[in-house]
Amino acid sequence: MERVNRIDGFSFGRKSLSPKERENLRQEKRQQQKEEGYQLLAELCRLGEYDAARNLANKNSIWGYEIIDGEVMEKEV
Repeated sequence: MERVNRIDGFSFGRKSLSPKERENLRQEKRQQQKEEGYQLLAELCRLGEYDAARNLANKNSIWGYEIIDGEVMEKEV
């Protein structure tokens, strides 16, 4: 934390990120979404909801998964 007398009331929030920092944040967010998506798909398959998992995987193709024989598989590019 900064001391009160060092805070500039006319500055606009935090400093802006560099393009590299922005790209790193985007990649981290994509990876986190992919991992969370896998967990959702795996849980649906575990519950026997293969059609729901297949539909979810198709709607979120950015995750890169598909459902084959009731299992979550990574799509081949």
